[in-house]
Amino acid sequence: MASLQFDKHVAASANKYLINSLIVLTLWLGSDVCARAQDAQPNNAHESWTATTETHIDNTNPSRTTENHSKSGNRSVDKQRLEVLGPDGRYQPNSEIEKETIQVNVATTRTVVRTYGWDGNGQRYLVQMSEEEARSSAGGDAQMVRTTSRSDANGNLQVMLREVQDTKKTGPDAQETRTTVYRADGNGSFAPSLQTQELQRRNADHSIAIKTTALRPGANGNWELNEVREKTIKEDGKNRTIEDRVSRPDAEGKLSEFSRTVDEETVTSAGEKSHTVETYSRVVPGLAEDGHLHLNQRATTVENTDSDTRTTEQWVGQPNPGNPSDGLLVQRKTKYTVQYAASGEHGGGQRER
Repeated sequence: MASLQFDKHVAASANKYLINSLIVLTLWLGSDVCARAQDAQPNNAHESWTATTETHIDNTNPSRTTENHSKSGNRSVDKQRLEVLGPDGRYQPNSEIEKETIQVNVATTRTVVRTYGWDGNGQRYLVQMSEEEARSSAGGDAQMVRTTSRSDANGNLQVMLREVQDTKKTGPDAQETRTTVYRADGNGSFAPSLQTQELQRRNADHSIAIKTTALRPGANGNWELNEVREKTIKEDGKNRTIEDRVSRPDAEGKLSEFSRTVDEETVTSAGEKSHTVETYSRVVPGLAEDGHLHLNQRATTVENTDSDTRTTEQWVGQPNPGNPSDGLLVQRKTKYTVQYAASGEHGGGQRER
């Protein structure tokens, strides 16, 4: 399970609480999961915090994720380490991601991301590294160059990918981003493997429309259409709706809708948050493809928060593979209760039920 997103709540309450969160999870037709976040996140120029999430899933090995953040001046470092329970009952490191960000000046940011693994002798080794430099202008234009390298059998880094991105303002409420991805060809050269064009504009009703066209090299050396993604974001006060449509060409090159996602988030006057994501696809397990979209999943999350407790319930519905025409069945139901201990108190630990 991914780390719980405490950041916004913690940043607003850092002076009032030290997080010793107690998370109680109840799952039906699913897995038991436990998570705990520790150490509030200070909000200052030289901040440092640590958060830990423990995951226990039925019939799988427990794991623990530890996140660290530190910042000093124009440099910040974020680390995320995944550990799994070893045969001796102790957690052993499995992988680690380290992200270093340097704000060179107002217009330039350099970012290096290193991914590590551990071998059978318990030694850490570098698996992959990406280096990125992003520049922006006062007019809103931006350029970004990123290279991705992987370690070979001898532990030497070899550049595998190079990504070049240019963003230009095309109007007061519009911009265009062109990206080209180059892949190493094994002979010391790079060949373009993907091109995307993203057009983004803000409409009169304050909605945001984003259209991304992706091209890949064809057999005859020309660029061929691979995918078109159209996303619309609408906001009404605290409520938000995101509709994402993906279209792909068929064998004859005719473009047709392949999938659609509708994401709705609402907030009541009492502060209750409701978040529903519906996914439609032409591919549904147990159902022959007929060229039409069918509802493939509905995930609903309801969150309530008071002064010291946050309760989150989630329902996930999916078709029955044996008889998908029956509609969605609730495959998993999860309940999280997070309690924040007052500063100076020792958290109550964690329990499952």
